[in-house]
Amino acid sequence: MISNQILQSTIDGLKGITRIDLCIIDTEGKVLASTFQDTDSYVTAALAFVESPADSQVFLGCQFFKVFDEHQLEYILLANGDSDDVYMVGKIASFQIQNLLVAYKERFDKDNFVKNLLLDNLLLVDIYNRAKKLHIDTEARRVVFIVETNREKDGNELEKVRGLLAGKSRDFITAVDEKNIIVVKEVMENEGYEELNRTAEVILGLFHTTGEEPETHIAYGTIVNEIKEVSRSYKEARMALDVGKIFFEERNVIAYSTLGIGRLIYQLPIPLCKMFIKEIFDGKSPDEFDEETLTTINKFFENSLNVSETSRQLYIHRNTLVYRLDKLQKSTGLDLRVFEDAITFKIALMVVKYMKYMETLDY
Repeated sequence: MISNQILQSTIDGLKGITRIDLCIIDTEGKVLASTFQDTDSYVTAALAFVESPADSQVFLGCQFFKVFDEHQLEYILLANGDSDDVYMVGKIASFQIQNLLVAYKERFDKDNFVKNLLLDNLLLVDIYNRAKKLHIDTEARRVVFIVETNREKDGNELEKVRGLLAGKSRDFITAVDEKNIIVVKEVMENEGYEELNRTAEVILGLFHTTGEEPETHIAYGTIVNEIKEVSRSYKEARMALDVGKIFFEERNVIAYSTLGIGRLIYQLPIPLCKMFIKEIFDGKSPDEFDEETLTTINKFFENSLNVSETSRQLYIHRNTLVYRLDKLQKSTGLDLRVFEDAITFKIALMVVKYMKYMETLDY
């Protein structure tokens, strides 16, 4: 159904051109939009007109018109005046509103199709049959973006994104829940992940306001070549959103193709993670180390296990760093200067992060 705001905007525009007042009343007598006051005096006449077999009539100095949606009466339109010019404007307005009904219904049908496609609620044969009826290309390259914002919903987030991509009629913008906005974007043959990242940054910019950093995250999956694979790109984007929050807190935009080892850890069962931590650290947790030790470890990893560069960036003597690493080796049995031990420790830190994140979801 068309929103009252759209109806009001439509008749305001028509009045601005024709200087003729218009009013839209539903079949139950509720005034939905109007460009003039005292519309209540026409409600009774409008309800009587609903029962009339006529499609238009003049009454109380107004032209009354019926607006149908596939033979179903939806609205009564009033054009203020009884001249031939007013009649012509009323017919044009009725035609415009009827076309809006068709357009919104088509968008609603496509929106439902895309939602069911994303959630794997359609059989393979239904996907292709419905796509054909809705004139949706089944072999276009597409990718799914998920836009998550923790900002209080003012009802405009979805329209903001739609407004940005409004010119791209082959893109679909929808929502499968109250928290996330989904963009199913068509990708041109000459476009790759660099272009997708730029698109994500542009969408992110919609939620920036002066002096405020919005808690908005955008994730996207891999490019797929057939419509039946769109749900896979959606699942990848959802995983990227979660993995990004765990291992890449500093990023607002995350791609599934850049998750690295975080993607593997995210799919591990929690009992297996606990077994791994117990095996490596004998029941201790690597995040229980003091702040100095954790800072040393992280900086050592950042510098690719380079002792000299790490000590320089930490403003400590090389021997002090070696002492800290020796102390860590005694408490854990792992020497971070040895590549295999460093990998084990790095994975353990990531596993602990993952376990803590999953614990927060349980509460």
